[in-house]
Amino acid sequence: MMLEIAQPSRPEGAYKVDFSSCNLKPDNVQVGDVSVEVPVLIAGGGPTGLFTAYMLSKHGVKCLLIEKYPERLAAPKAHALSPRTLEICRQYGLDTRAIRQLGSPRDDAYWVNFLTNLTGEKIGVLPYERMDAGVLESTPEMIHNIPQPDFEKFVAKHLENDPNVEIRKGVGFVSCEQRGDKVTTVVEERATKRRWTITSRHVIGCDGAKSQVRQFLGIETEGEDGYETMMTIHFNANLRPIVKNGVGMLHWIADPACSGFIIAYDIDGNQVLISNFDIKSFRPWVLSRKVAKEYRRGNVFLVGDAAHSFPPTGGLGLNSGLADAHNLAYKVAAVHQGWANPRILDTYETDRRPIAVIAAAQSVKNGKSIFSFLKAIGTADVEDLEEARKRMYEAIHDPAKQDLIAEKVEGQREHFDNLEIHIGYVYGDTKPPANASDFTPKFQAGARLPHAWIQFTEPNDQRKIMYQPIDTSYVKELSDEQVEAQRYSTLDLVNAGTFCLIVPCRTAWTQRFEECKEALKEKLSSRFILWSADIDFQFTSDSHRELYDTKCGFSEGGAILVRPDQHILGCISPDASTSDIIALIADHVGSQH
Repeated sequence: MMLEIAQPSRPEGAYKVDFSSCNLKPDNVQVGDVSVEVPVLIAGGGPTGLFTAYMLSKHGVKCLLIEKYPERLAAPKAHALSPRTLEICRQYGLDTRAIRQLGSPRDDAYWVNFLTNLTGEKIGVLPYERMDAGVLESTPEMIHNIPQPDFEKFVAKHLENDPNVEIRKGVGFVSCEQRGDKVTTVVEERATKRRWTITSRHVIGCDGAKSQVRQFLGIETEGEDGYETMMTIHFNANLRPIVKNGVGMLHWIADPACSGFIIAYDIDGNQVLISNFDIKSFRPWVLSRKVAKEYRRGNVFLVGDAAHSFPPTGGLGLNSGLADAHNLAYKVAAVHQGWANPRILDTYETDRRPIAVIAAAQSVKNGKSIFSFLKAIGTADVEDLEEARKRMYEAIHDPAKQDLIAEKVEGQREHFDNLEIHIGYVYGDTKPPANASDFTPKFQAGARLPHAWIQFTEPNDQRKIMYQPIDTSYVKELSDEQVEAQRYSTLDLVNAGTFCLIVPCRTAWTQRFEECKEALKEKLSSRFILWSADIDFQFTSDSHRELYDTKCGFSEGGAILVRPDQHILGCISPDASTSDIIALIADHVGSQH
């Protein structure tokens, strides 16, 4: 299907490309003679690029996505979608129930096993992240384990017939130049080496840790270049007969002859071994931490691994990239649709970069904590493999060392439980959490709106059923009554592209809400929505009702203003004026007030 894009008259020699053709660039045209015009160009067709395109399309913004590789890479890479990622998927209409049908079932992925080897002795065990029923008090979507290629295919499937998105594979970024408010990008068809230009208002670089966009712009990174060389080996094998009842998402092999993690994407046949083997026939990768010093240069943005690369310890890399895209997409859409000033785009870097710095530091901390465990079992800094193995078996059978080993296994808990990093981050806060496992819901500007289970009082109101009910029946320990009470979250009150005023009592806030709508510009006014806990919805959990009453100030008549990405814009006092509320919105969208 042709991508119909309204565009100004073209200069002589320019060419409006018919995207329904098999080639983006027509034959028999010299390099530089073709100019394609699109609102947004996305460089990179991995999960972050696809997700960015998907969200922009949901906002009605058309984009062209180029990917230098002709086919998607098969290596599983990341394996976990965090609670926040799944919350974002839900906000943008991706069926999280369908996502949970892909990847590892919860029962198979629940544990991290510390073993001498797969058929050997168990040294210890920890839960993998928070997959207990109790985590549903903090999020409507517990973590789910799915190979990165499967998630990419899932998102790509939703883009196949999307008239707002055109994807061109085998086409890579070469260079770009901004003139006025437009960016002219040179791209290259890798198979033919032919080049042409694309003019867009914005360019979003989602082209990975070795980002050509970042390198061309000359944006430097900070962090460690590397402190450990690793090797990833992807293999297929049915491990169920081997592990038997010892299933788990991760199997930490302590044997010094093959020390590393086995990631069980599918216990019946799809595994990855991460090890520090020096296998010369494969390319190793380096455990390192890098964060770009700038996330934006003019109208060009870096997202995901192009902006930051973390060690895989903690599952923060992919999820941070998808959260980058979530933060940026509605802001780019707001500028294109005229309901925000371009100044709103400045907040992308100030929001997301500090979060990446914290996540990168946590990933390194997680990685380094491994060595305290290895020291406890006697294998650290021992070059002779047989001697190291002997020390390991002596340690795990020495009664005097059992408490120390158990302590060091427990010391890895933060490595495998990063809930505070996943959903507790606050935009504008640069302080890392004391413990990444200790999540606390926060009612403050920049924090994600705390989750609470709710039910709508008028279930037939179309405004209230934009989302399918959440299905927690996969958590087998929940009763039917509990599953029924956990159908909707306060996060469902925030539709993409809208500002939400959530209040305890409609009567007390209706006049101020209506005055705000009248004072806001038309394009913003239509995006301002009021929800009240006495008329529109009610809490289904006493603990959640108490949370909002005491921490949010509902019991005193206070309110909460939420921005389009489900993060809090401000906690509103009961006596706040109309101008106070308008000022918060105007400041966020970069308008004068």
